[in-house]
Amino acid sequence: MTDQRDDIQQQDDNRDGETTGGVRQRAIEAYDSARDGIGSAGRKGADALDEAPLIALAGGIAAGALLAALLPRSRKEEELLRPVGQRLTGSAKAAAEAAKQAGTQRLQELGLTRERGMETLKSVLRGAEDAAKSSAQAAMGTVRKTD
Repeated sequence: MTDQRDDIQQQDDNRDGETTGGVRQRAIEAYDSARDGIGSAGRKGADALDEAPLIALAGGIAAGALLAALLPRSRKEEELLRPVGQRLTGSAKAAAEAAKQAGTQRLQELGLTRERGMETLKSVLRGAEDAAKSSAQAAMGTVRKTD
């Protein structure tokens, strides 16, 4: 660091008689400084990657998604990817419908209908209400006895 200061001071002293060699020297120093900074940033990035690889992965995915969203699609991409997207959408819809039907069928086999579920939920809520009332009455009775 002191070598750089000395070089800069010497360049300032000789500014009037500056030659292309001085300009070249400053360019070399700027390059060295930038290279050192990039190396330091790379080491810090590698350390962060070692400490939290999942965060780094999520950051990379987010950056990729952001770039993909910002860059316009070319005609060729649209031409090639449209059938794939349509096929994926169709498959996803079919899978969701099959899962819904299988789940509904299984619930019916178990005797769990929407009406029965509502009755059960109401019963649970009534029980919770009764428990809360009993707890409150017990607490009030205890407070009255201590007064």
